[in-house]
Amino acid sequence: MYEQEKINGNDFEVNAEIYHHPVSTIKNIQETINYELVYRLIEERMQIPTPLLETIVMEIAGQILHKFELAEEVTVSIKKINPPIEGMNGSVGVHYHLKRKANDEV
Repeated sequence: MYEQEKINGNDFEVNAEIYHHPVSTIKNIQETINYELVYRLIEERMQIPTPLLETIVMEIAGQILHKFELAEEVTVSIKKINPPIEGMNGSVGVHYHLKRKANDEV
């Protein structure tokens, strides 16, 4: 969003919480959500320059629910580690929570 960030970039912390309620004990990877694949999805999306963190968290949440049918809900958060805000010491971030709809639409 800021011109200086377009030149220097910024550091981000991305977290995803994915909710899956299995009916029995999970015994193999096909019965759950592969977090390595989730990481790759997030890594790929973070390579696309986007002015608003809100856009990114909403898109990542939607992509996770679309790609992983076992995912019932997802919460995605992004922190901008060093925001270019005069006099600010700390980070800023956003959270977004999305539930799968009853008819499987995201």
